[in-house]
Amino acid sequence: MIATLKGSIVESRLLQVVIEAGGVGYEVNIPIKTAENLPPIGSETKLFIYPIYRDDSQTLYGFLNRKDRDFFKVLVEKVSGVGPKMALMLFSRLSIRLLQGAIVRGDAKLLAQCRGIGKKTAERIIIELRDQVKSGLPSPSPAVLPAVGDGGAIPAGTNLFQDAISALGVLGYKAVEADKAVNRAMDRLGPEASLEDIIKQALSG
Repeated sequence: MIATLKGSIVESRLLQVVIEAGGVGYEVNIPIKTAENLPPIGSETKLFIYPIYRDDSQTLYGFLNRKDRDFFKVLVEKVSGVGPKMALMLFSRLSIRLLQGAIVRGDAKLLAQCRGIGKKTAERIIIELRDQVKSGLPSPSPAVLPAVGDGGAIPAGTNLFQDAISALGVLGYKAVEADKAVNRAMDRLGPEASLEDIIKQALSG
């Protein structure tokens, strides 16, 4: 079974990349968020692979980190009615942080915004994965978030990321926009950043 693939990028498209390793070009399906973070054509990269083998074909799905690959596998193997193409659409629309946060909160509306995901499928994902996702997240902080704008204090969520998402939501950000802004802020500031710093950085772009 192929678990990782390391080689040179020879082709790159929105949902697919071709990586040459050992003289062989491997076609790998990837979510948009992975495509956005790949290095230029000709560069070397490493992807964590989830392979699907059938009698007449082998399809590879690739991710830049193990955590994304493993959760993609859970979606495909544990949730009835969710295949790899549907899971790929979820990962293309939402980061794993926002995806797992939606599952924990029971936010079927957000999940249903992803192409190919209807209300019933969104609810099934929440029902079948909520306990598993909860068990893998940090314990909620007992603290209360500082007041943000006119929205007042915001209750703490499962982690700093979700708390920051909530804060931007109070300020009128859509969920996907807030997801991108907070991800950028956390990448720039690092793991030791405070909630206040993350929110300020997200708002500054």
